[in-house]
Amino acid sequence: MNREKLKTAKRIVIKIGTSSLILANGKINLKNIDELAFMLSSLQHEGYEIILVTSGAIGVGLNVLGLDKRPAEMAQQQALAAIGQVELMSLYKHTFARYQQKISQLLLTNDVIEFPESRKNASDALNATLSLGIIPIINENDAVSVDEMDHKTKFGDNDRLGAIVTTLSDADLLIMLSDIDGLYDKNPTIFDDASLIETVSEITDHLMKAAGGAGSRFGTGGMTSKLEAAKLIFGANKQMVLTNGARIWEIRDILEAKKKGTYFGQ
Repeated sequence: MNREKLKTAKRIVIKIGTSSLILANGKINLKNIDELAFMLSSLQHEGYEIILVTSGAIGVGLNVLGLDKRPAEMAQQQALAAIGQVELMSLYKHTFARYQQKISQLLLTNDVIEFPESRKNASDALNATLSLGIIPIINENDAVSVDEMDHKTKFGDNDRLGAIVTTLSDADLLIMLSDIDGLYDKNPTIFDDASLIETVSEITDHLMKAAGGAGSRFGTGGMTSKLEAAKLIFGANKQMVLTNGARIWEIRDILEAKKKGTYFGQ
């Protein structure tokens, strides 16, 4: 369990959540998107291979249509995702272009990953894109991803998608940008004495129980899905860092093995 391994990471997956892309008032966080594009472009130009897993299609769709809450109907959510994905990629395209970096888009569903032939096709597409010096931007295809009977197309959340893309691309590291500094021993929004856990070497049942559900020590901030993603990372013998998406510049500190966020590794 040694952060020094972070210094050798070459191919890196960055996963950014909706909370890091959309402000509390529902507007798009242009500052964060610009800082993200600058950081990832800089790293790509320095020789790293960068893959971005992004959330935010529905949030951006709400912004485009001037809506203040997500509709309950699934079809309306799918339409919002289709509208928002176009706008989100347009934002990324223009922002990355400012830093002389080309991007591509790859939309995935769970059944693509589960089926060996299409999984290989997705992997080949990723490798070919990276070989051209282009940053692939990946999202779930929310416009068509639904859970219905036995046909499960949804990943569940983009935390899991980030871990799956890490294994699919044989990346060295997943950096998960969230709305929290890392994994805490208790909910830091409630307990003043909450302490950041610097390193995690395994995902125990005790840790999962503490992270899950309303009323738990971690509340409902999505920590369970992050630990489920970490399980996939451990299973693939990869490493992951969970850190705050409000401080994009700390990505470089992470790659220099400085103690930022929570490190998941063995």
